[in-house]
Amino acid sequence: MAYRTINPFTNETLTTFPDLTDAELAQKLDCAQATYRQWSKQPFSARAAIVGRAAQLLRQNNDHYARLLTLEMGKLYRESLAEVELSADILQYYADHAEEFLAPQKLTEKSGRGDNAMLISQPLGIVFAIEPWNFPYYQLARVVGPQFMAGNVVVVKHASNVPQSAAAFEQLFRDAGAPEGLYTNLYATRDQLGEIIADDRVIGVALTGSEGAGAIVAAQAGKALKKTTMELGGSDAFIVLDDADMEKAVKWAVWGRMNNGGQCCVASKRIIVADAIADEFLDRFETALAKLVPGDPMDEKTGVPPLSSQAAADQLNDQVALAVKHGAIAIRVGEAPPETGAFVQTTILTGVTPENPIFHQELFGPVAMFFRVRDDEEAIQLANDNPYGLGGSVFTSDTARGVRVAEQIETGMVYINHPTWTTCDLPFGGVKRSGFGRELSSLGIQEFVNKKLIDVVPIDAAP
Repeated sequence: MAYRTINPFTNETLTTFPDLTDAELAQKLDCAQATYRQWSKQPFSARAAIVGRAAQLLRQNNDHYARLLTLEMGKLYRESLAEVELSADILQYYADHAEEFLAPQKLTEKSGRGDNAMLISQPLGIVFAIEPWNFPYYQLARVVGPQFMAGNVVVVKHASNVPQSAAAFEQLFRDAGAPEGLYTNLYATRDQLGEIIADDRVIGVALTGSEGAGAIVAAQAGKALKKTTMELGGSDAFIVLDDADMEKAVKWAVWGRMNNGGQCCVASKRIIVADAIADEFLDRFETALAKLVPGDPMDEKTGVPPLSSQAAADQLNDQVALAVKHGAIAIRVGEAPPETGAFVQTTILTGVTPENPIFHQELFGPVAMFFRVRDDEEAIQLANDNPYGLGGSVFTSDTARGVRVAEQIETGMVYINHPTWTTCDLPFGGVKRSGFGRELSSLGIQEFVNKKLIDVVPIDAAP
């Protein structure tokens, strides 16, 4: 897997980590299972003490954690601080609400045999999390927060280019007082991934990543009869109707496309604007993007950071070249980026037709596709002409109209007058090739628990 830290601003390799040996993997899974047997018996208050303490430590040491994010994947430092805060919010949210979410539920039987049936939620074992590099702590928090509070334990294979962030999150829980084996970071090899999934003690897999990785892992988990949740790619539509507030829609289009350097599964990747206002919107959008200066992600003046790696930058540049080769127009926006580092020039692609191979691809970085549509129906049709179904947004001054449009968009999430985003108390997930299952909110803690029915039936009841 080549676990190593390469600073994407300089392309300098800073440190490397050895792959996990088979013997180490066996020992870590043994430890995780032993810890599960004890952790699953702990009351919610004991679990919450550790998860809440981890949230507190994140906030107290936010600079330490944020600098690691910026160092390893190039995230703007101010956005790294925001990710640390969001991760702490998620952990605290589940520490505060898990007992409520998993409380026994009394059921009313329709058979007339009584009302003594109930549904209880019980932990299942080891959850295997496979997580990406674009939000190195947030992706972890939204798995471990609910799973720890549900009574499960977690083993994690993080992305190979954020190994220090992966180790830091494991150390965070040690510092919070977690028993060894509650959170286990694994520098696993590709061959070992299949072994982990097949291990009888592993009860499910939570993956956030690419469509290709999801298909492979889902197939392996299916063969082993393991439950999975999959949060995969997205190519979210940012729809601007003809009655939208132009100034605010442009502001949010810039944020929606450029947040996290454009490397976000719910980024606003396809800007779809009513033809009546399209010329003005495009002009304002280009002007606003041009104000974002590329450079050092630690510099507060920087608006366009490097991508996570040179390979990611090369792939995105290749996609832009492919789009242009098939008839699209690439509008290069703002200052040229530094020659050193994993930078991509901020770009708006226009004239992308359904025949263009880029039309159905996800663009992960500071490149937006821009489309004009005649009316709401064409906007909906274009939004749905996509293999992905993660998020989307609709901008309009008429909320009822926005909701009508949102109801017809084939995704797991749609926001009105805001780009798709995430909070700890709202469910997150998609449909189609964007995956299945939900994380966050009360739904996220239900994915890997046993919803057990207990029914007390009178002994003389009729069969």
